[in-house]
Amino acid sequence: MGVKGEETRARLIAGARSLIEAQGYFGTGLNQIVAESGAPRGSLYFHFPEGKDQLVAAALRQAGQEVEELLKSQARKAPDAAAVVGRLTDVFLARLEESDYTKGCPVATVGLEVAGSNEALRAVCAEVYASWQAVLADRLAAEGFGPAEAETASAQALALLEGALLLARVRRAPQPLEDARHAVRHLLVTRPDRAAQGRPTSR
Repeated sequence: MGVKGEETRARLIAGARSLIEAQGYFGTGLNQIVAESGAPRGSLYFHFPEGKDQLVAAALRQAGQEVEELLKSQARKAPDAAAVVGRLTDVFLARLEESDYTKGCPVATVGLEVAGSNEALRAVCAEVYASWQAVLADRLAAEGFGPAEAETASAQALALLEGALLLARVRRAPQPLEDARHAVRHLLVTRPDRAAQGRPTSR
């Protein structure tokens, strides 16, 4: 594929990402994606011969990879895992406010819609979330959490953040995310069992 073809493919993915995050899977049609991307309609089936699901899957994976790279970068330099989640909270909050509360997590909107009806896209969403959780679990393991504890705590932290994103969009207010930020810190840093092992109780 030449440079022009790569650019066209990238525009289609970018258009799909923007629309499905704000409008959802069912609220976004291929004509809208083509119009949003500015790409020729014929190029859509050239790059994504399986149609809408293939394009949406590519958009979800790309968005998920970007978040995963952010988490990995923060995991290398943040003081603790709670700060890693805090940085992701900042990013999601900025996306919400910049989009007038139409965009937050790039995966959640589609995941909620298709979990019970589209196995292929459900699996993609699950794959993305698993990659994020793995980064957090690795960082927690480096902080002294056991394997099972790290797995559970990382899942709980993501659940707090994703649930707060839904509440923030519904309420059109940032407070649920701020509440989640404090809850994650309590979960990962100030838990009594961790403090008993000599971990700091505050930062």
